[in-house]
Amino acid sequence: MLSNELGAMIVATGKAVPKKILTNIDLEKLVDTTDEWIVERTGMKKRHIVDDGVLTSDLAAEASEIVLQKANVAAKDVNAIILATISGDMPFPSTACYVQQKINAINAAAFDISAACSGFIYGLIIADGLLRSKSCKNVLVIGAEVLSRLTDYEDRNTCVLFGDAAGAALLQPSDGKRGMIGSYWQSDGNLSHLLLLPGGGTKHPATHQTVDQKLHYLKMAGREVFKFAVNAMSSAGIKVLEETGLTGADIDLLIPHQANTRIIKATAEKANIPMEKVFINIQDYGNTSAASIPLALNEAIEDGRLGPGNKCLMVAFGGGFTWGSAIMQF
Repeated sequence: MLSNELGAMIVATGKAVPKKILTNIDLEKLVDTTDEWIVERTGMKKRHIVDDGVLTSDLAAEASEIVLQKANVAAKDVNAIILATISGDMPFPSTACYVQQKINAINAAAFDISAACSGFIYGLIIADGLLRSKSCKNVLVIGAEVLSRLTDYEDRNTCVLFGDAAGAALLQPSDGKRGMIGSYWQSDGNLSHLLLLPGGGTKHPATHQTVDQKLHYLKMAGREVFKFAVNAMSSAGIKVLEETGLTGADIDLLIPHQANTRIIKATAEKANIPMEKVFINIQDYGNTSAASIPLALNEAIEDGRLGPGNKCLMVAFGGGFTWGSAIMQF
């Protein structure tokens, strides 16, 4: 997206995080791994896990209600709810519809985005278009995941990575001082086999065989994904900087998808952004997929690392493969 005018602005953010914590020490008791190995390879120390009966829509609704309260906007005045998730309550209807019902946003259209860890970025770009078209005045963009229900806790390569959380943001038309400066998104379906959940769709509908083969859990080719993620996230950040005429020096804070500290450091280095200008909270939450960036965004604002006039670069990469970036002025 390129424009002489600022696009949609974020007026409030919120988060919902389960109280239950799964530490690296806990994982040592489940699979052949160690706290030291997990920290060294990923940067993760703990992740939050929902209690039985808690749904993705519950976390999304909780985060959304916090956002609306902060923004002093009534739920009935929300025009659209865009929910990024790969762990919805069920295949259909969209989990966004359950959120709409739970927060009583009676006038909102609601739909899901399945772009994995890039979902929140994709949602921001779609919301920006809706607000620029003047078809909406208030758009909720949510990233919410209950990945613990899709994780095989006997697979040492994946079970250390994922956690549950939700983050949300309310977007409105720019006031001329705040808003979207630029964005970029891309995908490559040729690499979809490297990160996926095979079971449950029309290709592998649920059977005794798919359950026995654990096809209803996340599968990832770790090394291949790592290599591509470094290049994709770096290129997404560089691309949006080039298209907006900005450089790393113009960015006050980089919020990358929290997948791996090594990926984060490589992304910052290639964008010429020093690590002191990078927000990292992976140690506390693990990889929360679509919830990762809005969760970090909310914490950065609450911590005072993002304030009026600051430029924030957000970059993400996820299954699909999908990747994208956005620069927002606060």
